[in-house]
Amino acid sequence: MNFPFYISKRYLVAKKSKNAINIISMISIIGVTVGTAALIVVLSVFNGFDGVIKSMYNAFDPDIKITPATGKVFSVKDNPRIDKIKNHPSVFDIAESLEENALLKYDDQQYVATVKGVSDNFNNISGVDTMMVAGEFVLKHNNQNYAVVGQGVAIFLSLNINFIDPLTIYVPKRDGKISINPEQAFNRKAVFASGVFGIQQEFDAKYVLVPIDFAQNLFEYSNSDVSALELKIKPGYTIRKLQKEFKEILGTDYEIKDRYQQHEMFYKIMKSEKWSIFLILTFILIIASFNIIGSLTMLIIDKKEDIATLRALGANLQTIRKIFLTEGWMISIVGALIGLVIGLFICWLQIEFEFVRLKGAGSFIIDAYPVKMIWKDFVAVFFTVITIGFVAAWYPVRYITRRYVLREIEGS
Repeated sequence: MNFPFYISKRYLVAKKSKNAINIISMISIIGVTVGTAALIVVLSVFNGFDGVIKSMYNAFDPDIKITPATGKVFSVKDNPRIDKIKNHPSVFDIAESLEENALLKYDDQQYVATVKGVSDNFNNISGVDTMMVAGEFVLKHNNQNYAVVGQGVAIFLSLNINFIDPLTIYVPKRDGKISINPEQAFNRKAVFASGVFGIQQEFDAKYVLVPIDFAQNLFEYSNSDVSALELKIKPGYTIRKLQKEFKEILGTDYEIKDRYQQHEMFYKIMKSEKWSIFLILTFILIIASFNIIGSLTMLIIDKKEDIATLRALGANLQTIRKIFLTEGWMISIVGALIGLVIGLFICWLQIEFEFVRLKGAGSFIIDAYPVKMIWKDFVAVFFTVITIGFVAAWYPVRYITRRYVLREIEGS
């Protein structure tokens, strides 16, 4: 057995001559345990919220979105590069969309939103039809056009699904001609709302979905003009590889974005918030690790006679330092392992029983704090804790053994 490890283990579990050393050692382990468990729980809750938000975004965003690099629209008719994408074996389905900002009017209420025209197979690309809070996801029935409105838009307009009062959409004419009568400068179409969807505030307060031919006519575009192609990819394909392949096919005239890139800033903020909390809790863990310094300092002073004996038996300075360094590291490892187990248990309880509920539960999509455990977080936390423990033990062991103990022994 490794000699420093054997002595360190004895020092860790054996009763010291001064009971305060045992108490401080126990406090050190508890501090590391609590800090480790807190890191695991907080990171897992962040992962849970991240998963919930991503699932909401995934209900609206496609796997891959193709948009023009310049301008608002592009033509899909007689376009061999687009045809090649449509016939690619990885593509499960592809929907066309055309969107523009417009003024909405319902009764006496007005609101500016984005009118998005989508093809008939849009519900194959997204999950909007599963996120309806009122009415049904119907865009066309018996050649009659309908609109599906975001919940936020419906609230601002005080919109009811009654098929009596239509929703009127105003958009400026593309010719840009100035008229004495302001109404002649706008295209205007009325459509009944068939349903209201509720996904996430960013979508709910922004979008109104209509059939794409309705939007093309309203915005004065041809029936081949679209602002985006939205692709659903078959399972088993890597999105990043497909992006590169599609980029080679389409060239620089188009932008190809995955779900992350469609809301890149938002995902970056989410990730930075998670790791900011990680750093804050790590600093708290560093403060808790100061107990290790106190524990080792008192232990070294308490074991001066043992150190003298070990020196007489031939142990050098490096060996003695390894003993107390290993002692400090063992405190961190024991605390980290217990903390990981406690954190795992708390997360499991929340997943199974949802005992910590959100304030005002019932008005959110979820009633309790979501939790998702990722093994990489456990690895990162464990190595972070033992690194802090090593640093916390290294300095006092090196300083105290040289200045207070060995100098005294060598001078005697």
